Amino acid sequence: MSDADTLFERIIAREIPAEVVHETETTLAFRDVRPQASTHVLVVPKTRYRTVAELAAADPQLLADVVTTAEEVARLEGLTESGYRIVFNTGDDAGQTVFHVHAHVLGGEQLGFFGRYTDGA
Repeated sequence: MSDADTLFERIIAREIPAEVVHETETTLAFRDVRPQASTHVLVVPKTRYRTVAELAAADPQLLADVVTTAEEVARLEGLTESGYRIVFNTGDDAGQTVFHVHAHVLGGEQLGFFGRYTDGA
């Protein structure tokens, strides 16, 4: 892990402004500046891990906190009835651009089908 602070660490430290939606002792949830859906909130652990797999191996309880915070964000944003998506991108090919693990909470509209379908299933 680099010694350089990531964008998210600077947001957590309040060095960079963000529209905070929810905060716990271990997580911070804030609106994505480039939303991909009507509701697009990022949930980050306050402790830096590069990927979700690294987080799961090192601190399963913190991963549970991230998912619990994502669920609370969905509730606060009024998404629990209509549905929402929680996404973790891992690595360059998946589109991860900040290497501080984060969950995307997406909803508020009909989301496109996820993945590639070859047989209509």
